Amino acid sequence: MYYKKKNPHGGATEKSIIDFSASVNPLGAPSRVIEAAKEALDKIDRYPDPFADDLVKAIATYEGVPSDYIICGNGASEIIYSYCAAQRPKRALEIAPTFSEYEEAVRVSGGEMLRYTCEEENDFLPDDELFAFLDKESKKIKDENVDCGTHTVFICNPNNPTGKLYSKEFIEKVLRESKKLGACVFIDECFMDLSESTWSSKELLKEHPNLFILKAFTKTFAMPGLRLGYGLCSDEKLLAKMSEITPPWNISSVAQAAGIAATRETEYIKKAKELIASEREFLTKELGALGFKVASSNANFILFYDSNDSGLRTQLLQKGIAIRDCANFPGLTEGWYRIAIRNHADNQKLIDALDSLDTAVLL
Repeated sequence: MYYKKKNPHGGATEKSIIDFSASVNPLGAPSRVIEAAKEALDKIDRYPDPFADDLVKAIATYEGVPSDYIICGNGASEIIYSYCAAQRPKRALEIAPTFSEYEEAVRVSGGEMLRYTCEEENDFLPDDELFAFLDKESKKIKDENVDCGTHTVFICNPNNPTGKLYSKEFIEKVLRESKKLGACVFIDECFMDLSESTWSSKELLKEHPNLFILKAFTKTFAMPGLRLGYGLCSDEKLLAKMSEITPPWNISSVAQAAGIAATRETEYIKKAKELIASEREFLTKELGALGFKVASSNANFILFYDSNDSGLRTQLLQKGIAIRDCANFPGLTEGWYRIAIRNHADNQKLIDALDSLDTAVLL
């Protein structure tokens, strides 16, 4: 019997649904990216470049890093799983609530995920107790003589689903403390290019070989259907091991062509960030006016809370709108939801749909 894996992300497949559950660029895929993908169809009778050399060179220029720092994958998920398969951490640490796939990848690789949960009272941000927790768990590993491939700290920046950005100072401290403990740091920056951040952890790659950064074309260029992600790291041995684990020809010719075209879309990214900033302010204000508790966000999505736990996802689906129910995120409860920031017309439809529900439910 064929086993269907659960969908961990949300994301509607019906074209008739306005999808707020998948946080992709509200501008949609750039037209030149779509054209590049179409042109590549003429070559589907040939195998793709197994090393994706032209794509790697384009990413190197786009990110401003050496080509030998880059590994490409069939979406960000493949990179997460190949990283864990190469490192095989017996114990890893994540800052919750956060993306579920880190824990799943660690589990599949035979490890255990430890969790440091950030509280709503602290704006879903970690404090210095995180470092005490990390130190304690690392000492426990040594005391128990656990056969640990590499102890790894997973950080999503900006974090999914809270939308929080971690500062450069915080990331540098995590790297310093992790290095003392012999631990690696995996930073997911898949939402970074659409956030308010003016810097990236990639500035720290050369100095910290224990740092691995995850990026993807999925969110930034609104092309999740093509499955294209990549990792940045200065540890050549780790990248070589990940490459050995990854199946050959894992990136199609169509995805490679689209990715190369996407790296040239600098004005598109600028325009998207301006739209996101404006619409995030609009949605935050309107959701608050409807009586929802809204977490401040620096990303292209917003986390909010319905204190009456009125089953908003089900009610909105009946109106042709999909949102992400976040009750299954460790650290969150029933009543928490995440919405992507879309174009103004769609955002207004969401607000109108929420406003049309029984006001006793919302207020």
